[in-house]
Amino acid sequence: MENGELLVYVGTYTEKILFGTGEIFEGQGEGIHIYTMDPATGSLTPRYTAGEIKNPSYLAFHPHRRFLYAVNELKSYKGEDTGTVSAFTLDPQEGRPEFINMAATHGTDPCHVTVDRGGRFALVANFASGSIAVLPIRRDGGLEEASEVIQNRGSSLDPVRQSGPHAHSVTLDASNRFAYVPDLGLDRLMIYRFDSERGTLKAHEQCCFETRPGAGPRHFVFHPGASFAYLINELDSTIVSLRWDEQKGTVEEIQTVSALPQPFRGNSTCADILVDPTGNFLYASNRGHDSIAIFRIEGSTGQLSLVGHESTRGKTPRNFTIDPSATFLFAANQNDDTIVCFRIDRSSGRLSFSGQVIDAPTPVCLKIVQS
Repeated sequence: MENGELLVYVGTYTEKILFGTGEIFEGQGEGIHIYTMDPATGSLTPRYTAGEIKNPSYLAFHPHRRFLYAVNELKSYKGEDTGTVSAFTLDPQEGRPEFINMAATHGTDPCHVTVDRGGRFALVANFASGSIAVLPIRRDGGLEEASEVIQNRGSSLDPVRQSGPHAHSVTLDASNRFAYVPDLGLDRLMIYRFDSERGTLKAHEQCCFETRPGAGPRHFVFHPGASFAYLINELDSTIVSLRWDEQKGTVEEIQTVSALPQPFRGNSTCADILVDPTGNFLYASNRGHDSIAIFRIEGSTGQLSLVGHESTRGKTPRNFTIDPSATFLFAANQNDDTIVCFRIDRSSGRLSFSGQVIDAPTPVCLKIVQS
């Protein structure tokens, strides 16, 4: 890649998939789609596609940016009830993914992957089966057989969406010692101690943080400069502000706010959550209301105050991302096959439509990498 060039990698659905809501969705993607980003205008130009990859819905980069990992959101692989993760090396000149291998996740419909700070393990959340797997990473970037698999058990309030466990994501802290796993089916944020030498997980003394019944926790993010963290709940469209003890790994609730405008009586669920690089603002996506909720973060308390909502100008904003300069926010409208670009006002956090709507088949994950 040219020095300083920005590339946007887009994970997609490539075939039919059954969601937890019972909805059957037909993906239109061809694999991982890559775009070049203009840092001055935010415009995206199609570059190439890494095809012949089934449902690479969520992406994660190796810390050294030499390798890329994509969950394959599948229910079976080689006759077993499991999805997979695919490993790729990135061409140093073009950033093109070149397939290395894939490994079983030992659970169905893996929906999220992250790579530990040392670049030695990929941690995966299996949504449908409600389990977590740790996959060792070889020197060449390839994946080995799982070093750990943990199966969650239980249920919660919603008889359809919460009849069993549904691990939705895995987030590691900066010290690489603690792993946080929101489980939508259990209404719990599970907490583990992570052994970065062995690639194993051990239940934390706190065990978990319990949300309101029926909340459906989905994603968890840290504040970049303070001891706060934020949990977004899919089913009741709320965000929980948490005080985080970086030494002990424990969390406690500060406040809970709605991600939707009040009053709102339509059907909507939350999806993604991000804190901007400055640590001043938090953004969350609403599917149904089809908007990005904007909050100001109070620096001393971690509490959120609503700034407003911006329409994503498309249906079902599954995922979104912010560029490294915190100038642009890109929203992936899954059901409209579009990526929409917004300019961020750095003083207020508000979003303004840039006028750019990029055609992208079934975009469900956006990742920006800078050479």
